[in-house]
Amino acid sequence: MSEQQPAETGLTETGPLKTVVRVEDVEAVEVVPGITRRRLPATEGARGWLIDFAPGTEWPAVDVHAAEERYFVLEGEVIEGPERHGAGTYVVFAPGSRHRPRTETGARMLGISLEPEPGPGSDPGPGAGAGARPSR
Repeated sequence: MSEQQPAETGLTETGPLKTVVRVEDVEAVEVVPGITRRRLPATEGARGWLIDFAPGTEWPAVDVHAAEERYFVLEGEVIEGPERHGAGTYVVFAPGSRHRPRTETGARMLGISLEPEPGPGSDPGPGAGAGARPSR
């Protein structure tokens, strides 16, 4: 792996087993007005993301999980149905679960989505493989 300059990309590959990135240097992409997502470096087994919710926003659709997903609320409060998860809360969703997070106050969450393991002889589907970054 070649060393990339952090000033240009915010990403430094320090070897085959470690990637370091300054989160604020990762491009924030608007999901819908008021919600942005930063896709953090991924491996074949998991991908990370940071999502910022403006006050009064809701994820645009129900999020269904083929594999485990977890997030940590860094700031603000995330509402999941009747539950309110404030800063410092760690939430884990099992495969097959679904949710649609929203916030009244605004929130920032750091999450990790595990990639589903294909069964024997199964087709991993479009976009799978090294470097693929499926949408959340």
